[in-house]
Amino acid sequence: MSQDRFTFANALVKRAGAFAHEYYTRLETLNIESKGHQDMVSEADRDTEILVRNAIAEAFPDDTIVGEEGDPKQGTSEYTWIIDPIDGTANFVSSIPQWCVIIACVKNGEKYIGVVYDPCADELFAAEKGKGATLNGVPISVSKSASLSNGSLGLGFSARGRNQAVKDTVNMLLDEGGIFFRNGSGGLMLSYAASGRLIGYIEEHMNSWDCMAGMLLVEEAGGICQEINVQDAIMNGCKVVTAGPDVFNQVKALTDKSFI
Repeated sequence: MSQDRFTFANALVKRAGAFAHEYYTRLETLNIESKGHQDMVSEADRDTEILVRNAIAEAFPDDTIVGEEGDPKQGTSEYTWIIDPIDGTANFVSSIPQWCVIIACVKNGEKYIGVVYDPCADELFAAEKGKGATLNGVPISVSKSASLSNGSLGLGFSARGRNQAVKDTVNMLLDEGGIFFRNGSGGLMLSYAASGRLIGYIEEHMNSWDCMAGMLLVEEAGGICQEINVQDAIMNGCKVVTAGPDVFNQVKALTDKSFI
């Protein structure tokens, strides 16, 4: 069944991406609400999540479903699906083509499937546990950088995070000759770390729908993620520290000093 779910997830995330992109082409008609500081939601988010939830419920009715916009649906199987219908909503509603649809699946408390689709670039990042990671079907690998000064480090921040943690991290990174990258979509930045575009990605706290798929992508692409309690993170989120193996210890040294 794992291969069935992986194939299903790949097809579904592209279908959901095309659906969301239809809204993106007519932003002037969207109803947009604020959920808090720098946190927005639109009917595109809700409708895309409904599409994904309904498809999963029909194909795998016994599986648990957790999504950003809707209440959890408790299942009886060993699988939990985790959905972010539009990661980077602030970009989406501002017509910035840096957003994605994310679908992850956890099996028995372990990251198992992760797919991230960027409709604007038509890039599908996909991973299944133990089988590597791909970009549009081509195998990918993390950066071979061995220094913070060789490449850009993805840095995320949300209203849940502490301003001081970001300031301290940036200062230390710059002191090491490094540079940071942020585009407003944690899912895309984790995918960029998995594909070697970034040397890694860090954020003091991320929700599971933002990070679970991307963390599996990084691991399956040969990178390292700081260990998390996956089952707890599904509902409570977690700290995310990821990088290529040759620079991970340097990245973690930064976050050990600045993150809680």
